[in-house]
Amino acid sequence: MFPSTTSPTPQALLLDPLSFAQLAAAASAVPVASSAPSKSPSSLQNANRRRPSGSAQKPYAPSTTCQRRLVAAATASGVMELRVGGCFRLGRKIGSGSFGDIYLGENIVTHEEVAIKLECMKTKHPQLHIEAKLYKFMHGGVGIPVVKWCGYEGDYNVMVMELLGPSLEDLFNFCSRRFTLKTVLLLADQMLSRIEYIHNKDFIHRDVKPDNFLMGLGKRGNLVYIIDFGLAKRFRDQRSRTHIPYRDHKNLTGTARYASVNTHRGIEQSRRDDLESLGYVLMYFNRGSLPWQGLKAATKRQKYEKIAEKKMSTSVEELCRTFPSAFVEYIEYCKSLKFEEQPDYEKLRKIFRELFRQRGYEMDYVFDWNMNLPNSNRGAHNGSAITNGHARQQAPVIPTGHQNVPGGLMFQPQPVSLPSAAFNMMRK
Repeated sequence: MFPSTTSPTPQALLLDPLSFAQLAAAASAVPVASSAPSKSPSSLQNANRRRPSGSAQKPYAPSTTCQRRLVAAATASGVMELRVGGCFRLGRKIGSGSFGDIYLGENIVTHEEVAIKLECMKTKHPQLHIEAKLYKFMHGGVGIPVVKWCGYEGDYNVMVMELLGPSLEDLFNFCSRRFTLKTVLLLADQMLSRIEYIHNKDFIHRDVKPDNFLMGLGKRGNLVYIIDFGLAKRFRDQRSRTHIPYRDHKNLTGTARYASVNTHRGIEQSRRDDLESLGYVLMYFNRGSLPWQGLKAATKRQKYEKIAEKKMSTSVEELCRTFPSAFVEYIEYCKSLKFEEQPDYEKLRKIFRELFRQRGYEMDYVFDWNMNLPNSNRGAHNGSAITNGHARQQAPVIPTGHQNVPGGLMFQPQPVSLPSAAFNMMRK
């Protein structure tokens, strides 16, 4: 009844050329507020000469100093033309985080838009190669971003991925921090399926939150993607099928706002915790906020303790008051699961699908952010375009098994800017 599609193929992004030599010269002239020695970004230009012919490109670790030179040079020049993986042109910066920066890019052969994530080589705890391995391990799943290339260039670990649209958090803000029940149910079905797929690959995500779910682009604008496997953990041995042991006294891993009660208690996470976190995300979308938001404390630990106390003292019935009982049923089921117990994902989907049917909603894939667009945009031509950093979509591909379902209008809201939201792969 609900979507299942493949990855999008965005339109081309045209970038003005700037040679490696020009950028290297510009970068070497940019002062950096650091006394630490740094290699010039010209090492990107010379990377292929240093690498023996036919040798594998292994990711290796990064330096914020050389990254600052690169970004400063690009900023001073107004445009950046570097190539990674032989055929991917680096464009403007669209995001950043604790593990590096993300840039728009273009495959110079196919003219496909991509997202390029850079991690400078001297970073204390290299993360990118681990993340890339997990994406490749998850490859083939619906709503799993495709890694186009991963390796290193000069002083950088590099991962090239398909370009995605805004996160659910961005879209939630665009919709005045409240989704209608229809949109919540449409999202719940897809988000459940993404989590189930990861669990079936023997991993738990451990950071289920709105920022880590992104919408696709173009004709895949109705598809929810899951990102950021930086905190993911294998919960079951692939060969023996042995579950990780129950442990306690664990530090909180993930985002406190959406963490399960057992995670606050210091108990090792398992599949049940990802699902409970999803329940809190759905109620966040329903309510606009959660009762344990906005708590003040002197330290992060004290804040986590206050959140835990409020979360534990708020009954599921109170949390879901004035909302359909399906949400109580969902969260109560998740909280009833044993540590190693296999969740009944289909049962959980049926809870929300039955509510969807009872309310008489149409499976047209029209989300709240589609409805909030100015009327003048609704007559726009079919297809996908990126103009001044904004994505516009119409006529989504109807997933297999839904050929008789109306497509509806599929636009991404103009106020949501791709440079800040296109592919936020890193934890905030």
